[in-house]
Formats: sequence, C-alpha cells, structure tokens
Amino acid sequence: MLYVKIRNMKLIKLILGIIFFLFINQGIYSQNKNKMEIATFGSGCFWCTEAIFQQLKGVESAVSGYSGGEVENPTYEQVCTGTTGHAEVIQVSFNPEIISYTELLEVYWKTHDPTTLNRQGADVGTQYRSVIFYHNDNQKDLAQLYKQKLDKEKIYDNPIVTEVTKFDTFYKAENYHQEYYDNNKAQPYCSFVITPKMDKFKEVFKDKIK
Repeated sequence: MLYVKIRNMKLIKLILGIIFFLFINQGIYSQNKNKMEIATFGSGCFWCTEAIFQQLKGVESAVSGYSGGEVENPTYEQVCTGTTGHAEVIQVSFNPEIISYTELLEVYWKTHDPTTLNRQGADVGTQYRSVIFYHNDNQKDLAQLYKQKLDKEKIYDNPIVTEVTKFDTFYKAENYHQEYYDNNKAQPYCSFVITPKMDKFKEVFKDKIK
C-alpha cells in the first residue's frame, strides 16, 4: 500500500512538472510572439524578395502581397496593369532580438537595384518600384539615414530612387504566389532569374541564413 502511494506521488510530481514546464514555455513563446515586428519592402517581383527574406534568421514569415495603391483588395491581374498604384511587396514578421531592422535594410538594398525607376531587370512598371513602407518613425528614420549614407558614399553609379513611404494597407497576394520559388524552382523565371540571385545572396549573407 505504501509502495502504491509513493508511486502515485511520483506520478503526480511528474505530471505537475510537465504542466509547469509547458506553462513556462508557453509564456516564453508568447513573449517572443509579442516581440515580433513588421517590415514591408518592395523591390521588384515579390517571388524573388520573398524567397530571400524567408531564409533569414529571426524572420518568422515573409508574405507576398500588394501595398501603396488606391484599389481595395486588388487582384494580381489588376496590379499587373500598373493602374492600381500598388507595388508588389513582402510583409516580413521578424524578431528584432535576432535580426534588426537595419540588418533587414542591408539585405534589402544589396539584393536589388534601387537606382532603376519602376523597373527591376526585365520587370517594368510602377508595381515593380523600389519602395520601403515604414510602420513607425524609427523605421522611417533608419531607412532614410541608410539611403542617405548609400548615396553619400556613392555605392551605386546612379542615385537611389527608392521611395520611403508611410505604410497604409497590405493585401495578401493569391495563394499560388506564396512560397512561389520553393514550389516552382524548375519554372524558367525561377531558374534563370531567381536561382542566380539566391546563390549570390547565400554567399554574401551566409552568416544570417537559417
């Protein structure tokens, strides 16, 4: 009888220990979730931008979508006309304790050409413009300072045309656009345009990749 009680006590302690462990870890998880911040970038076709940013340590998600336009809930076909005012963007959820907004800006400016107005390579139109939609004054200041520094040091042969604009609304793109590169690597655009860019990105930022 005493043996059974001891065993039951051990079982109870074990269960309580598990509950306590789960409670503490849930608290830590919730705290980390609360620390997540949002960044919104446009740098040409969002298939490529999403593929790059979702590889970074500290980035929880990179979602393709549309921002900066006048039409509500635009479709991809509408945005492609260049008449809605939207840019193809990604909305990045990131943990600033792992990767800072400044580090995201570094990746952003080093993985596209910010000197070509409304154009990235063969992709032409206002929907492909280089634009940063800031979510608060800190992001605004950091983006403007970084842009000024790049221009001052003449990192590029031509002036930077990247817009730094206050964030308003983000519309998530159609499901088939999400993780497009991962799901379509054999597609010509992916293999000839995105893969070489990804290879260069992984070489330059290998210490920041998950």
